[in-house]
Amino acid sequence: MTVAEAGVPAHPAVNVYAATLEEIREAANRIEPFAHKTPVMTSKTLDSLADCYLHFKCEIFQRVGAFKFRGAMNSVLSLSDEQAVHGVVTHSSGNHAAALACAARIRGIPAYIVIPSDAPQCKVDAVEGYGGLITRCEATVDARESTATSIQQRTGAKLIPPYNYGPTICGQGTMALELLAQVPQLDAIVVPICGGGMTSGIAVVAKGIKPGIKIIAAEPTGLNNAADVAASKDAGRIVECARPVTIADGLRGRMGDLTWPIIKDLVDEVVTVSEQEIVAAMRLLFERMKLVVEPSGAVGLAAVLSPKFKAYLRGQEGGLQNVGIILSGGNVDLAAAGLWENLLVAGYK
Repeated sequence: MTVAEAGVPAHPAVNVYAATLEEIREAANRIEPFAHKTPVMTSKTLDSLADCYLHFKCEIFQRVGAFKFRGAMNSVLSLSDEQAVHGVVTHSSGNHAAALACAARIRGIPAYIVIPSDAPQCKVDAVEGYGGLITRCEATVDARESTATSIQQRTGAKLIPPYNYGPTICGQGTMALELLAQVPQLDAIVVPICGGGMTSGIAVVAKGIKPGIKIIAAEPTGLNNAADVAASKDAGRIVECARPVTIADGLRGRMGDLTWPIIKDLVDEVVTVSEQEIVAAMRLLFERMKLVVEPSGAVGLAAVLSPKFKAYLRGQEGGLQNVGIILSGGNVDLAAAGLWENLLVAGYK
C-alpha cells in the first residue's frame, strides 16, 4: 500500500511500506487456525474518567498472553521448508520470545531465544515451557542483537526480529482487522509503542480501511526521560535516546528502519506517560474490569487518562467519541520485588 492509498500525503522517499493491507489480510488467513480472536471489553466507569467511549482490545487473552503470538506465528508459517529446518532465532525481553517458541513448537522446529538479564522471570519460564533454547545476555539492545547474530551464524536459524520485520508487522496488524470488524465506529486507536511493529501493522490496516481514523502511540518516558518515539516524531527523523528505565519491560526497544517510515507518516500523535500513570492504569484495569494487564499493556489506558490526551481529544473537530485501546499483554511478574512496591506506593499517588 502506498502512502497515498492510506489517506495521507505521499513522502518523496517512501512509496511502499514493509507491510501492506493485502499482506496483512493474507496473514490473518494464515494464522486463523492458531491465533485466538480476542474480545473487546468496555467499562462505563473508565468511560466517565476518559470523557469518551473506550473499547479495550484484550490481547491479554491471546495465546502466550500477548499480541506477539500473531507476528511470531505469521513469521514462522511464512518460512519455506528449507528455511524452517534450521529453526528460528530472536532476541526479546519475553513476550515475543515466548510467542516465537510457541509458534516454532507448533511447526516442529527449534527456537533459539536470546533473553536479556533483566527480563521478568515469568516470561523466561514461559519460553522454557514452550521449549525455547535460551541464551542470556546483557540488558542492552546491542548485546541482544549481537548475541542473536552469533547464534544465527552458528546454526543457520532464521532471524525473526520482534518488530522490525515485514511478516512480524503483518501478523501484528491482524488485530486491527479484528478490532475494526468488532467496533467499526472507532474514531481512534491507542497503541503502546517502542519498536513500532504493532503500531505499524495497526496503522496500515486502520488508515487503509478508514483513512480518517486517528492512530495514537502511547509511550513511557521511563525514569530517565527516554521517549524516543515522541522525540523522533517532533524532529521528523529518528532520534537516538538512552534505553528507557521503565516498569514497562516490553517497551524498552527502539524503532527500526522498517517501522519508522510508517510511524512517521501514519501515527497522528504520541502521548507519553510516567511510571506512576502506568501503575495507576494497571490498578484501574484490575479493580474496575478485573483484568490483569502487564505494565506495557496498560500504557494505552494511562495515555488516554492523561491531560495531554484529553487536550488532544478536545482539539479534534467533532471530538473523538469512540476510542480503541490495545491491552497488549497480561504477563505480570508478581514475584518482581520492585513491582509490588510500585503498586502499593506509586499506585496511590
